Amino acid sequence: MSTLSMFMAENVLQEENIKHVASKRFINPKTKKPIEWEIKCIDSQRDEELRKACTKRLEVTGKKGQYTKEMDWDKYTGMLSVECTVFPNLHDAELQNSYKVMGADALLKKMLKPGEYASYLEKIQEINGFNQSFDEKVEEAKN
Repeated sequence: MSTLSMFMAENVLQEENIKHVASKRFINPKTKKPIEWEIKCIDSQRDEELRKACTKRLEVTGKKGQYTKEMDWDKYTGMLSVECTVFPNLHDAELQNSYKVMGADALLKKMLKPGEYASYLEKIQEINGFNQSFDEKVEEAKN
């Protein structure tokens, strides 16, 4: 097996979706336990697409013809959380109607309390590898 063959798509370990209790307020009526949400990891290409969708080009004040980019981080984290949420289906019209909102991002923000939403965003960032230091990644790779 050549060294490069280890990097072929079919040889990469596939990430499994993560189960996470986003809120203890959503209870399964049969088991009386909190319902686990399902979260997936996205690839860097999709992340770049989300970042570009959340970036505006603004003209620099006093400098005609010069522009700078500004990232809307709230929009980005909202889009990222929607993209990574497998269950519940945030795009479901019936679910959105029950909360009287339109759009998956608006639904997620309506469903969760501010602290729950912040914790959920933290979990999303964690599974996408945003909260690991370089040293932690090296240790993980060694194991």
